[in-house]
Amino acid sequence: MTVSRQQALEIATVLTEALPYIQRFKGKTIVVKYGGNAMTDEALKFSFARDIVLMKLVGMNPIIVHGGGPQIGSLLEQLGITSKFVDGMRVTDSATMDVVEMVLGGLVNKDIVNLINRNGGKALGLTGKDASMIQAKKLLVERPSEALATPEIIDIGQVGEVTSIDRSVLDLAAKSNLIPVIAPIGTDESGHTYNINADLVAGAIASAVQAEKLILLTNIEGLQDANGTLLPTLSAEDVTSMISKGVISGGMLPKIQCALDAVRDGVTSAHIIDGRVAHAVLLEVLTDEGVGTKISDHDH
Repeated sequence: MTVSRQQALEIATVLTEALPYIQRFKGKTIVVKYGGNAMTDEALKFSFARDIVLMKLVGMNPIIVHGGGPQIGSLLEQLGITSKFVDGMRVTDSATMDVVEMVLGGLVNKDIVNLINRNGGKALGLTGKDASMIQAKKLLVERPSEALATPEIIDIGQVGEVTSIDRSVLDLAAKSNLIPVIAPIGTDESGHTYNINADLVAGAIASAVQAEKLILLTNIEGLQDANGTLLPTLSAEDVTSMISKGVISGGMLPKIQCALDAVRDGVTSAHIIDGRVAHAVLLEVLTDEGVGTKISDHDH
């Protein structure tokens, strides 16, 4: 393929803009939560995989955490198992959990591994069970009952929350050319298996390895102010005040809270980015503009 002098100049300009970022993030860990359109659209899947392979190649340590909601839903449907949701979380009994584990740890995980390998990387597919990486406990949800003044506690089955992360296998991957791809399944001390929200797992892993960045791929442009204008950079204080004023609410709240917790827990910055844009991860990491909202603990 021949390129014109103009195209060659543009390529050179892009590479020189990327250089300081590559130098700054060499040897640093970047945790990416992979989901939404980026995970279902064919062209976006390939651009995501190539971003991750390039990051590894220039010396960064990407770690991928993925969900798989739509795929779980369709297999449960085929098997005639009906799903209930409480506050956006799937109520998981043991039959549902078997399917969740098959889909997340098997189908979806190996699809992503394959995708990265086909684009020249060496991916290592894991669940939180491997090397006892993700320790979990049962998640109890409180929600105010209309009939009672006190909140009722809802047991949502085998849905869990992270209690601790064993980073040993992640450290091994960082020292090698392996890219970990992690399904959000954990176990407790009795060996019970739990389905955990992938955003929360990504946040917990980013905190455990003191990552440079936590990147959450979403189907929105990024965080917006009350007038719908994109906010490219925010401090943790800004985000807290937006939550208290109700500017951030609904389905976006848990994602933002997860980003906020990670930043407060030692992760340098968290990014809510638009996964509908090709090469969203690279654009966020290697360019001045980025494609979403960066949240850090200081104004900069």
